[in-house]
Amino acid sequence: MGAITPASLHVDTGLSWRGGQQQVAYLTQALHREGHQVAVVCPPKAPLQRSCRERGVRCFPVTMRGEIDVVAGARIAWLCRRYGFRLLHLHSAHAVTLGIWAKMLMPSLRTIATRRVDFPTGARVFSRWKYRGAMVDRIVCISQAIKEMLLADGVPQNKLVTIHSGVDLDRFAGIPPSPMLRDALGIPPDHFIVGTVAAMAAHKDYPSLLMAAEEVLRTEERVVFCGVGDGPQRHRIDTMARDLGLGERFKFAGFQDDIGSYLRLFDIFVMASRTEGLGTSVIDALAVGVPVVATRVGGIPEIVQEEKNGLLVPPGNAHALASAIHRLITDGDLRARLAASARASVTGFDIAITVEKNLSLYRQLMAQER
Repeated sequence: MGAITPASLHVDTGLSWRGGQQQVAYLTQALHREGHQVAVVCPPKAPLQRSCRERGVRCFPVTMRGEIDVVAGARIAWLCRRYGFRLLHLHSAHAVTLGIWAKMLMPSLRTIATRRVDFPTGARVFSRWKYRGAMVDRIVCISQAIKEMLLADGVPQNKLVTIHSGVDLDRFAGIPPSPMLRDALGIPPDHFIVGTVAAMAAHKDYPSLLMAAEEVLRTEERVVFCGVGDGPQRHRIDTMARDLGLGERFKFAGFQDDIGSYLRLFDIFVMASRTEGLGTSVIDALAVGVPVVATRVGGIPEIVQEEKNGLLVPPGNAHALASAIHRLITDGDLRARLAASARASVTGFDIAITVEKNLSLYRQLMAQER
């Protein structure tokens, strides 16, 4: 009997649009285009619901009130029975628990959890049961660093598979640098732009980036920093930027849909994270030929190769971050060399590879079931 691709239901509990939701969209839209039976469960009015609707992917809005929402779990089980979904792919920590409730009601379901964060699962008995027990058949780790952390947590190796998150490497290929965007941001045409695309959340470590910017700007007059993103720490970050006297030399663009226009504007891309499962915005930057300065955390070293497509620095070290940024600003030859190899360095992170590896995993689970 040939390989069978099961009908799959994908569950994401995110209320905003971040890297995880982009990955769910990439995967489910690719499966839909290839003719596979696929659908998404997400909260009502979540950005992921709109993305599914725009691209023709079936989406079931379900109110999900945290991990203990057994009613939501029962609703997911009902959807699986009603529409013939045999595989649940769970894309967030809360989704994993809801998937377990669903499997308790429908034991024949095969369950896959995607782990996107590079910190321990926790010491609680419930967390240990959730990730180590038999209710989750496989855990997809989006980087080797996450896999190693789960192994250290005691998760059995035969449950774990590394599938790097991927991006559409051609997504921003046709977008030229925009003088109009530069003008809208108030950045003079002769100024160098150091940019980041990151949510304003604690683990993205904007404070270290702001302190690094202040150090760089002491000596560099024709340099402007730009941050694209929003989040719960916005007020704190605005206040810190003001206290550091950064003024108009650190532009905050907020959340943007047209990320490609900003990446095309940047001369250097910076990722200052203290933790990072992989860092798909780093891949996006390299795909358009922007050299990267990033912290040596999580899966980032699986993307950024020292002095080949970027520079790596320790996390939480503003001076080291500033020194690396300053080096790329002042060393045009190094910057050009890193930019020239950036695109080729991330061909292994094409979303088509991610989709095919997930499909292969689905088929393996079904083959074991038979």
